[in-house]
Amino acid sequence: MKHEEWVRTLEDTRVVPVITIESGDQAIDLADALVAGNLPLMEITFRSEAAAEAIRRVRAERPEVTVGAGTVLTPAQVDAALEAGAQFLVTPGFNPTVVDYCLKLGVPMAPGVATPSEIEWALERGLSLLKFFPAEQSGGVKYIKAISAPYRGVRFMPTGGITPENLQSYLSVPSIIACGGSWMVKLSLIQAGEFDTITRLAEEAVELARSV
Repeated sequence: MKHEEWVRTLEDTRVVPVITIESGDQAIDLADALVAGNLPLMEITFRSEAAAEAIRRVRAERPEVTVGAGTVLTPAQVDAALEAGAQFLVTPGFNPTVVDYCLKLGVPMAPGVATPSEIEWALERGLSLLKFFPAEQSGGVKYIKAISAPYRGVRFMPTGGITPENLQSYLSVPSIIACGGSWMVKLSLIQAGEFDTITRLAEEAVELARSV
């Protein structure tokens, strides 16, 4: 996937399901639930040992779903994610070693930022699509409006504390391209096999996003 394609995907969906999954066997049911909810996009986080296998299964069996890796912390995890077929990478913070490695490989990626200095480190590397994390805990919509003002052309993907109640207030900010969230794909729902609920929550998230 090229960077421009990933940007178009984010512009279309405006919501990114941020997923922690404990078994690769659950990945296909989860992908199907999200597709049924008009949200064919998955950010599978490296918070469990099942992440790479889940990415591999979705890429092989559900090619219509865009799937990437989140919580990527090391070059070794970058390699594991790409070997599994991840189409984009997201990091929680700005680790220059990981960011530079991703850029060397040419993979679409969004590093995490929370300060002006981190934004400028990204700009220095030609990056203008950035994860903002943790969004609510760092000051929420007011903070993003303030911090984005000097950096025209930078687009943010806030994650952390995003809910159906505040999703639209974030998406109304011009510099925000999409929001990452886990409320529609909670681990407890996946573990319980409540995929109909996941579909409903995904549908509601898409409707909220499109009404902004």
